[in-house]
Amino acid sequence: MPPVRSSAGDALPNECRIIEIRVTELRQLFDAIDPSPFSQRDLDPRAEEFIVAWATDLPADKPWGLVVHLDRPAGRSDEAAVLRDAIHEYFGQRVLSSRRKLRALFRRGRISLVIALVFLAASIVVGDAVAGYLGEGRFGGVVQEGFLIGGWVAMWRPLEVFLYDWWPIRAEGRLLERLSTMPVRIEYQDTASADAVS
Repeated sequence: MPPVRSSAGDALPNECRIIEIRVTELRQLFDAIDPSPFSQRDLDPRAEEFIVAWATDLPADKPWGLVVHLDRPAGRSDEAAVLRDAIHEYFGQRVLSSRRKLRALFRRGRISLVIALVFLAASIVVGDAVAGYLGEGRFGGVVQEGFLIGGWVAMWRPLEVFLYDWWPIRAEGRLLERLSTMPVRIEYQDTASADAVS
């Protein structure tokens, strides 16, 4: 009779910071309504949120690892590898999605910038023309300043994209990248009835 395995999966590096999750069965980590094969199935939204939230609190200068505490004895000999591949595939797809999101944001930002610059130039020209028509009085100056302010307000959205909106997406992408390559290990409990991944 082969010895009972108490754990399986990837070796955890020294000083590894561990994300721990406990389930009765591995299938609980994955979305039950996803019809894809196990290795391509989406993570359950609660499991994903838990893993990502935990990872957000981990130090960036240390390696990360995922340990799944499984409330049953070891099942199939390849289930740790299947779990690792499924988790890596899921977070790898999220990385690609994050990159697409960032590219789309910059594309919108560039289009918004062109529109805003054209609008700003038109506002300045129209403001100057109206102020010239109305003369150098106070009302002409107010109208001119109004057009100028309107033009600068149009610059708000592209400046927001290029100054602020991109870096949270980049940070999320880096976090997901680390999750897509982290070692995955299963810790088994030796007392429940066995049931392998399906």
